[in-house]
Amino acid sequence: MADWLVEEGIGEERALLVDNSEAIAAQVRWPGELEAGLVEDALLKYKPRTSPRGRARFASGEEALVDRLPPDAMEGATIRLEVTRSRMGEGRRVKLAQARPTQAEASHAPTLAETLGGRVVRRFPAGAWEDVMADAADGVVTFSGGSLVISPTPAMTLVDVDGTIAPRALALAAIDPLARAIARLGLGGVIGIDFPTLQSKDDRKAVDVNLDGALADFDHERTAMNGFGFVQLVSRLERPSLLHRLHFDPAGAAARMLVRQAELVEQPGALLLTSHPSVLARIPKPWRTELARRTGREVRVTGDPVLAITGGFAQAVAL
Repeated sequence: MADWLVEEGIGEERALLVDNSEAIAAQVRWPGELEAGLVEDALLKYKPRTSPRGRARFASGEEALVDRLPPDAMEGATIRLEVTRSRMGEGRRVKLAQARPTQAEASHAPTLAETLGGRVVRRFPAGAWEDVMADAADGVVTFSGGSLVISPTPAMTLVDVDGTIAPRALALAAIDPLARAIARLGLGGVIGIDFPTLQSKDDRKAVDVNLDGALADFDHERTAMNGFGFVQLVSRLERPSLLHRLHFDPAGAAARMLVRQAELVEQPGALLLTSHPSVLARIPKPWRTELARRTGREVRVTGDPVLAITGGFAQAVAL
């Protein structure tokens, strides 16, 4: 039976749905951002007179787009809001978080353990999280006869199906790997899938039927395959996926991975974190303090501009 396991890391919560030691789905949360489920009073900074939409600033200083504002809402007023989606990095821009007015009591955003009903563990099965992160960083999933190239774009997450076998066989062979990739990378929102062009309506129908079966556990709506082999999935999106985190904020993701490595070092001695300076800059002092508290060790850092963003490492050194 598959169970959600949750690591409550420093600066990051991680969740894996594990079945017989295999990670079949993943989620990631970066606490401190505006997140779906947060209910808090915010300052309404901007509201056009004839529009139900505006912009508000929360206590953290982060801003959100607000929808469904009442006609009497006024700029400068304090209004209680519920966040419905985190901010999203998209290419050269960042989409603000989204929120809407509510009468609910103020509350924090739920943790992954609360959302998923997961069991909190100190660490996942060896290599499980690293394998998922490698898939997210690469964005390529191979299968017999072909591959999926998964790319986040401002409009949607695009999946290109490519291979060397016949188009119908390739399209059908890609479906199960596609379903697994959606779960393992925590994908949501709008997902566009570019299958090979299939001229026959019967071939396109076969793909549609197999997609229905493979995605039965994925809450979504979708279009039927069109004459050019394109299928669009639409699902609820509350936070960036692993793919988006790594693609649009590689230094932030690498910083959290480095702190995770340091927390799991078993050899005695002080902890030395070595990484590219841009990664170390994303590890704030409170994280270092928490790392020292959790491990009972002195924490040291050293920057090395020669290292790749993902090339950092943590080790124990003599006191």
